Amino acid sequence: MHFPLPKANQQPFETADSSSEHLYALHASAIFAYVRLYVASREVAEDLVLDVFLAALEHPYLLARSEEIQRAWLRKVAHYKIIDYYRLQSRRQFVSLEYVAETLYEDEALSPEQSALLHEAYEKVVTIVKRLPTFQQQVVRLRVVYGLRCTEIASVLGKKESTVRTSLARALNAIRTIYEKE
Repeated sequence: MHFPLPKANQQPFETADSSSEHLYALHASAIFAYVRLYVASREVAEDLVLDVFLAALEHPYLLARSEEIQRAWLRKVAHYKIIDYYRLQSRRQFVSLEYVAETLYEDEALSPEQSALLHEAYEKVVTIVKRLPTFQQQVVRLRVVYGLRCTEIASVLGKKESTVRTSLARALNAIRTIYEKE
């Protein structure tokens, strides 16, 4: 970080800026190194160091102390800031960006508008299936609703497997054709 240099025409209360600049220049690298020992992310460490020096600005008496006392005080504050950071991390629940992206697209699929469109399409297919011959209706229901294979459908209906396959293919083609026309 870079602090602007004090100007010659500054007011007396602004001299604390040069003292705080000096405090930062003197101790920032040591406090950063200390914080970095306990925090893996460089960005988080920088944020914590800034928090430490913001706390130092709230205690103007610190500027009048010796360098050793300043460093000890800043290290202690850094220690507490690190503890606070990890306490907050244990309370926060992080979600990966990939998960958010997936759920975002899932949510779009389940939006009220999408749900209504899906229900409408479902109703349309049901009415089309009801117009099919009875045998094709049975084959489609056993395949789609109950998830049976063609061999299982053939045994349930007492028909040949080839008859069931042909009937299923014709029924699905008829459904597709009628659906696209309407």
